[in-house]
Amino acid sequence: MEPTQPTPGRVLSAAERYTPELLQGVLARLEATTHSREVWQIIVETGRTVGLPFVDFVSASGMLDWRPTLFVRTSYDADWLMDQYRDPDLRKWSFFRQHALSCLTPLVIGIDFADEYPPVPPARVALLREAAERGMRAGLSIPLRQNAPPQAALLTFSGDHGRREMRAIVKAHGWTLHAMSLIGHQRYLMHFAEEFTERNEITDKQRALLELIGLGLQDKAIAERLGVSISAVRQRMNSLCAKTGLGSRAELAALAMTLGILPDPLRGPTENGPTELLVEMDPAGVRRAPAPRL
Repeated sequence: MEPTQPTPGRVLSAAERYTPELLQGVLARLEATTHSREVWQIIVETGRTVGLPFVDFVSASGMLDWRPTLFVRTSYDADWLMDQYRDPDLRKWSFFRQHALSCLTPLVIGIDFADEYPPVPPARVALLREAAERGMRAGLSIPLRQNAPPQAALLTFSGDHGRREMRAIVKAHGWTLHAMSLIGHQRYLMHFAEEFTERNEITDKQRALLELIGLGLQDKAIAERLGVSISAVRQRMNSLCAKTGLGSRAELAALAMTLGILPDPLRGPTENGPTELLVEMDPAGVRRAPAPRL
């Protein structure tokens, strides 16, 4: 089902209006999103607003190795770039990605800034020149992080600008692009996880099975809960494993928790029990006390 168009966002209070106006509107709209496609739409529209319409969003599963990639999303037809990256030597070398794996600072990119990087191989320079011919002469690349173990990601905004124009864009809108990327990345991945069942066409019956597996029930108990045979349970489980690419009950249970089907045991309900407040004060040490109810 296609998501609805994101709303313009709520009306901000006066105390919320001390950040750049563009950023205010972007964050308010991100609050209202219900699907990853809405988040992507806001990110791309913001890039276009500041003159950087070519957006690349790459997210990977670890900081030490950019494979396997969770997803690559672009605002343009990137087939020409994918063709270039079939060259293993060219694919292996990317200063932008290597920077994002170990650093948190945004950096300018593009052929006009190539002299500010470490030595760039000729094949990479040729790629930067081709990008410039396609309207991606300069841009801003923003490293991102998520979860533990950390996942690395990279949001890059590019446009047909010379060095002086690009520096002016960064000065005027760099804060907005950076803050939007940090929040947009978090929001995108939250929806992306929620949409797992949609992407993999997991049925309601399979989702119910996933929940019971996550609770630690064995096949007989699951069959009794669902009112089906043990054979039917195993058939559904095999189908679920085929759709998700997982191969064990433990992996399916972990998936149920990741998708929010089951509560995180480290963040269980506290309505009926005391909650501890941990206070760490640099000059006075650590204090523990019952937390006040909000």
